Amino acid sequence: MGLKKLAAKLSGYQDRLDAGKAPKIEIRHVRKVLEKLLKKEQELVERLDAADDPKERASLERKLRVAREHIARAQWLLQELSGKAAAGA
Repeated sequence: MGLKKLAAKLSGYQDRLDAGKAPKIEIRHVRKVLEKLLKKEQELVERLDAADDPKERASLERKLRVAREHIARAQWLLQELSGKAAAGA
């Protein structure tokens, strides 16, 4: 799954959380997206290490920054959902 699709999934989860529909978000789904983002980050790091072309390196660095921003969002969302699940239990 590409970075754009993973970002769109996170955005949808964020919208649901903001709309008060957090119980409808499956924590396991967010974890799955986070795992894919972490895998994508690792792939980008490997590609960056192997890249020689300055333009390719710049592009990979931008993608890596975006991936890391989405990883942070996914981790925050998991924390929020875990807190709400604990409060509702």
